[in-house]
Order: sequence, then C-alpha cells, then structure tokens
Amino acid sequence: MSNAQVTFDPKNMPFRRLGPSGLRVPLFSLGSWLTLGGTVVGDPVKEIIKVAFENGINMFDTAEGYAKGRSEIEMGRVIRELGYRRSDLVITTKLFFGTRPGPNDTGLSRKHIIEGTQESIARLGLDYVDVIFAHRPDYSTPMEEIVRAFNYVIEKGWAFYWATSEWSARDIEEAYHVADKLNLIGPIAEQCQHHMLHRERPEKEYAPLYKKYAIGTTVWSALASGLLTGK
Repeated sequence: MSNAQVTFDPKNMPFRRLGPSGLRVPLFSLGSWLTLGGTVVGDPVKEIIKVAFENGINMFDTAEGYAKGRSEIEMGRVIRELGYRRSDLVITTKLFFGTRPGPNDTGLSRKHIIEGTQESIARLGLDYVDVIFAHRPDYSTPMEEIVRAFNYVIEKGWAFYWATSEWSARDIEEAYHVADKLNLIGPIAEQCQHHMLHRERPEKEYAPLYKKYAIGTTVWSALASGLLTGK
C-alpha cells in the first residue's frame, strides 16, 4: 500500500464534512450490500471500484454481515490490487449481524464490538477503517457499554469515528447523553433509509438531532432497491 502509484483525482465531485467531524466525504459513495462478495465477485468487483474511483468516488461502504464477511474480503482485495493509497480512501464498515451464529457473535456487546472490529479490518486487510457503524440498535446491551466500546476501538486506532445505522432519534439522543456524561466521543452520523417513499425518519424524526448535534447522514437504498428506477 505504501508503494501505491495511483493518485486520487476528485474530478468535480462535491465533498462535504460528515456530521460534526472534520472528515470530508464525497456526495456519492459506493455501497456493497447485496452485491460485492455476493452476486458480484472477482474481476467485476475490481471494475466497479475502479470506475467509481476514477469518477471522484473514494468512499466505500461495507459491513461484516454483507455476504457473511465476503464483501469485506472482496473490497479489501481489490483495493490492494489497484494500488490505492489508504489516505485517499474513506472506508466504512458496520457491526451487528456477525458472520456466524453464536451467543456473542452478534449484537453490540463490548466483546462483539471489539472482536468484530478486529475481524472486519482483518478481512479488509487494512490497519483501520475510517468510520465504524453500529448496524442496528441493541436493546439487550446497556448504552454505556456500547459507547465505551466504540470509544475503545477509536483509542486503539482501529477506526477514526463511530456512527449508527437504523437507530431511532431516541437511541441516538441517549448515546449522546452517555458520551457527554462520560466525556467520550458520540456518533458522527446515522446511515438511514432515505428515498421519496421513506422520508419520515430522516426528514422529521432526526430534525432535532441535526440542529442540536449537527449529526450527519449517509443513505442506504436511495432508489428503494431499484423500485424508483422502474425496476
């Protein structure tokens, strides 16, 4: 990775800060749900990531649960083969669903957050990810444990930031209260479903969070799984 020859050209891609952080992300990112490592493997994965990168997209999103970890493996392999500088990339992954059954292999316990993060970056073949998302809320684990565990991951340098996905505004608010009480880092973003058929949560429920905490959002299923394209 240190001998990378390929330099990122953002072309005319707009970049924005993600939430209250200093991290700048492109307006469009490349997700891998239902595709990379699942329906798309091998050379086509490389072509997809290469085309995205050449058009100003340097943010790539995956998750431990996508194709049971194979999405992370495919993405990491391609990044190495293409010779991209790690500092040119924004890599995000998500924890919750795990890759195998087991009482501690899913959820947001301190054990799974820490071990799951280590396994994710190992599959990616990277030293760290830029943002690690809590893929769902975990009502069986105390919020203090969740916030402390994600902060431990950040302190270890395995991720620069943490975020949430499909959390309610109440869940996110609780995470901020816990982080504030313990003088820890709160989530910087929420990855939510947002398209013309699903607007209530991102546009109304989260509105107070945008104003109070400047939290950002990334979006999944922007085209309603293709429905909005006439699929």
